[in-house]
Order: sequence, then structure tokens, then C-alpha cells
Amino acid sequence: MSHTSGVRQARKQQTRQALLDAGLRLLEHQNLSSLGLRELTREVGVSPAAFYRHFPDMADLGVALVDEALGSLHTVIRAVLTETADADELIDRTVAITAAYVTEHRPHVRFIARERHGGVTAVRTAIAAELDRFADEVAAGLGAQPASEGWPADDLHVLAELYVDHMVMTAAAFLEAPPDDPAAHDRITHAARLRLRIISIGRLHWLDPAVRQAAARG
Repeated sequence: MSHTSGVRQARKQQTRQALLDAGLRLLEHQNLSSLGLRELTREVGVSPAAFYRHFPDMADLGVALVDEALGSLHTVIRAVLTETADADELIDRTVAITAAYVTEHRPHVRFIARERHGGVTAVRTAIAAELDRFADEVAAGLGAQPASEGWPADDLHVLAELYVDHMVMTAAAFLEAPPDDPAAHDRITHAARLRLRIISIGRLHWLDPAVRQAAARG
């Protein structure tokens, strides 16, 4: 019985993954809100009824794709922040990781970029929650660095959000660049590093009284 149950569970997991993979393929040129259930199940070769054994609705499939797209990045980001204290090294590694992730996961990045402001509320909420988690983790990592000594927690979280927003913007830029255009890749890399260095310079001077007073007046 246990062997039969294990085989059944493995097949169920295979079908679930096939639905996710097919959904990602079909979403290359359309939004989740326009993807039909029959179109998806026809792509996989299962009945619409089989879909509901894995997902309550299409929105739930989208939420699962969000987790698949962004879940593995948490470990990578924590490692970068833990192992890297030098500002220039942090900048270079952040941009390199972003570029590599887009290269290896273009369909997932395209899905996130499109659905972040798409028409499916549950998916928008899931993406926002993942990005908030990234900001929390980045804030914790930055807070452990000597350059953050004396920073108020709220200010540190805003800084973390700047890093996360920049990462998303850079990923979108790499996504739009032709994969076979090294010059475009180099331009995006240079601009991303420059923006991060500007943020880093601002970080170094944020506790200066004159800077904080000027920001408060703004």
C-alpha cells in the first residue's frame, strides 16, 4: 500500500509541475487574467477537472508560480549580505546575481514583471509579500554591517526597499535587452552599478545632521 501511495503521490506532483510549467510557457505572451483553464489543461493533456485536484483556481496557480520564481532567491540574498561587507563587492555581486538570475529564469522574471501590476489581486499580493520579505532580509543584513551603526530601524528598512526596487528594475532591464547583445548587457550593468554606488554614497552620509535636516524639510 505504501508503494502504491508513493507512486500516486509522485504522479500527482508530476501533474502539478506540468501545469505550472505549461502555465509559464503560455504566459510568455499574455497575462494570467487572460489565460483560460481549458487552454492550460489542453496544453498539459489533462481534463479541467484534473486541474482542480491541484489548484482551487487560476489565481492559486499564479501564486504558486510566484513562489517558484522568487522563493529560491531568499537564500542567495542572505548569503550575499552575510558574506559581503565591502560596498563595492556588494554592488558587483548584487548586479551579477541579478543578471545571472534573468539569464537562467527568463520566463519566471517575465511573469513577475508582468503580473506585479497585473489584474489578478492574489498574485499581486503574493509578489508584494515576497518583495517585502526581501526588504526585511536586506534590512537585517545591512543592519549587521558597520556602516549601518546608528541607523534608525525605519530608515534602514527604507534603504533596503531602495535596494530591492533597484534589483527589480535592473532585472526588468536585463529582461528587455536582447540576449545576444553584449553591448546592451554592459550598458545595463554599468548603469545598475552606478545607481547602487549613488545609493551607497547616500548611505554613508545619511547620519550627517545637515543631510537629515535637509531630507526632513523635503
